[in-house]
Amino acid sequence: MPSKSSARLAALTVAAVCSAASTIVLTSPAHADSVAIHDIQGATRISPYAGKAVTDVSGIVTGIRTYGSSRGFWIQDPNADADPATSEGVFVFTSSTPKGVAVGDLVTVSGTVSEFVPAGAASGNQSITEITKPTFTVVSSGNAVPAAKVIGAKSVPAAYAPAGDSAANNSVNGLILQPSKYALDYYESLEGENVQVADARVTGATDPYTELWVTVKPRENANRRGGTVYGSYDSQNTGRIQIQSLGATSTFPKANVGDVLTGATSGPLDYNQFGGYTLVANTIGTLKSAGVARETTEKQKKGELAVATYNVENLDPSDNTFAEHAAAIVHNLQSPDIVSLEEIQDNNGATNDGTVAADQTVQKLIDAIVAAGGPAYDWRSIDPANGTDGGEPGGNIRQVFLFNPERVSFTDRAGGDATTAVGVTKEKGKAALTVSPGRIDPANTAWANSRKPLVGEFVFRGRTVFVIANHFNSKGGDYGLTSQYQPVPRSSETQRHLQATAVNTFVKDVLATQKNADVIALGDINDFEFSDTAKILETDGALWSAIKSLPKSERYSYVYQGNAQVLDQILVSPSIRKSCDFEYDSVHVNSEFNDQISDHDPQVLRFQP
Repeated sequence: MPSKSSARLAALTVAAVCSAASTIVLTSPAHADSVAIHDIQGATRISPYAGKAVTDVSGIVTGIRTYGSSRGFWIQDPNADADPATSEGVFVFTSSTPKGVAVGDLVTVSGTVSEFVPAGAASGNQSITEITKPTFTVVSSGNAVPAAKVIGAKSVPAAYAPAGDSAANNSVNGLILQPSKYALDYYESLEGENVQVADARVTGATDPYTELWVTVKPRENANRRGGTVYGSYDSQNTGRIQIQSLGATSTFPKANVGDVLTGATSGPLDYNQFGGYTLVANTIGTLKSAGVARETTEKQKKGELAVATYNVENLDPSDNTFAEHAAAIVHNLQSPDIVSLEEIQDNNGATNDGTVAADQTVQKLIDAIVAAGGPAYDWRSIDPANGTDGGEPGGNIRQVFLFNPERVSFTDRAGGDATTAVGVTKEKGKAALTVSPGRIDPANTAWANSRKPLVGEFVFRGRTVFVIANHFNSKGGDYGLTSQYQPVPRSSETQRHLQATAVNTFVKDVLATQKNADVIALGDINDFEFSDTAKILETDGALWSAIKSLPKSERYSYVYQGNAQVLDQILVSPSIRKSCDFEYDSVHVNSEFNDQISDHDPQVLRFQP
């Protein structure tokens, strides 16, 4: 996920990022006569007055932001024009806390029109039209704030965004807005205006930065727990909108997915780098809990092997979440026989001193599991070379196998280390690993600054099961769904596709040696079940993503920007898919809750080898 740090562009005289290669910088702003706000906003995303000085722009103050790096106030012209593409609101950037102005003041503002791109042009974000370096005069006070425009199911179009201009790197910046046809154009036509949502269902729980997501389209790809499912690249869910507050963070509602903000939530419509269009609320509706509870999976039967994957989000010995993670594993996951853990950090976490061992981290979790009434798990892993596997600097995250020695045994084969590649051999007519645990092709550039897959050989009731624990390259660096570039480029896929190819090749080596071998590849794949990454893993039928055995509305392990989506997967070889009965469960214990201990939901597969 993106970092929450942000900085304004160094030069507020940047007029606009009209394409990937054009930025206009004015050292001495041109002058424009007095204009209305809708003239400044224009009918495209870029102001026709960008870089120009404007005088006596009239509007009523609708909101004041006194915190963060983007301080200032919004003004709105109560006398709208007849063009639905032109917004009547605009942000006045003061840089410091605005003084001498209050909501309801009628003001005239002079300054320079600028296009500010949150997180900078390289982010791919759209820009916000602003008046910068302002001077203003309060003409009168106590005026009625322009009535909030209601954003609702009928007003937001079903289509998400137009295709961008191919001559401008697929940017939509220069296109005339069509607010009745495209959702992103509709929201852009309201940029800076006072808007409202009513009785809106929460689709993204409140996060530590006091943000949440709601939908104004309650039937749009809904699941039974109140979320909105992201099921394809063409189904971005147009009803989603982010909610922040202009008030105290202490009063911001702590919402879970499925809860409802009853009544009206209203305020100016902003755009930020962490989700795009955002209602910055002066008034927030009353939170009504839906009572969504954490799920518990079924206990595996005596003859069933239960295999799980769980991203424990940078767990290190200094964390205070061990007891909660243990309770989730013991009670919600019903103590699986094998657990693939992702994001186990080394013994001193983010301290960057060359430490790579994680035995203290793992033992602390095992002890907590025993204290919670679970089994005394054994474990296997391979320490990475220092600083080579990505993640938080100094943390040396890796995958770890936990296994219950009362139910399953691990076949140890010496020689596995950070740089030795595991191979496949044949013993007594069946596939076997050359090292166990081992790492798949660790010298392959596919794994540069990324976690190398951990593979182990397990035995359950006399049958060997090969388990591959994965943590693929993250989506960091990808443009957001509200990017100015449409369709949205996904640059991070390149490395994941190489990684998927390497894992698929290894699995096919196992199956070429033993056609009916039981192979499970699982973990944080960092991509969707419908993605090309998943398709590459599934190439030639070597694997199949078992989450696809669930109804589409149940396929999610992660909630991002109000979209419930798949990142964590368990893929199985043909012998498991076709010859055995199996059950798959995405156990929702984290992603939908504001007090989550990880941002991922664990996944469990139960089958009879």
